[in-house]
Amino acid sequence: MGKPKEEKKAKTPKEPVTRDYTIHLHKHMQKISFKKRAPRAVRVVRLFASKVMATKDVRIDTKLNKFLWSNGIRNVPRRVRVRLSRKRNEDEDAKEKMFTLIQHVPVESFKGLQTENVRDE
Repeated sequence: MGKPKEEKKAKTPKEPVTRDYTIHLHKHMQKISFKKRAPRAVRVVRLFASKVMATKDVRIDTKLNKFLWSNGIRNVPRRVRVRLSRKRNEDEDAKEKMFTLIQHVPVESFKGLQTENVRDE
């Protein structure tokens, strides 16, 4: 007679939240051929956001896309500072209740930056 199995807890609905992160792209670009680097960087950022914010629906801002592609397809920036905002989906017939918006946060230097919670407007 074993222990009774624990019932799986229903996932608590996630709250809207906004945080700033630094993503180290350089380590994800090792051994990636030149013509695939910028598209891979976009995918890496998208994957990072979906893991951290636990949402399947991830939307990348055009300014962030421009920044990732700013040095061409080959020379992706080594690091990028991003603002991840988990928001409620206003669309009534959407599959997901929440989505994540990723925006670029321009910084002078990446030295000493930590993950920060941002006050929602």
